[in-house]
Amino acid sequence: MKTTKPLAEADVSRIVEMAWEDRTPFDAIEDDYGLSEAEVIKLMRLNMKPSSFRLWRARVSARATKHRAKRQFTVGRAYCPSQYKR
Repeated sequence: MKTTKPLAEADVSRIVEMAWEDRTPFDAIEDDYGLSEAEVIKLMRLNMKPSSFRLWRARVSARATKHRAKRQFTVGRAYCPSQYKR
């Protein structure tokens, strides 16, 4: 991965969560964490069971919402404002 510093466990958890969500594009992950789509795929492979990874990969491969250029709407954030209440 091209990141200069190792990711914290909380960051890895958040990246996995973002990648798992159908509506979060890979571009949002790259904007927030500096990981390309290929790097996110590698991270997912390392942090998931093989069967879960295969299911996720099949699902996101056919999903246009995971790529900003293919989306028909724009979202300027990576998560819903009510998702992380403090």
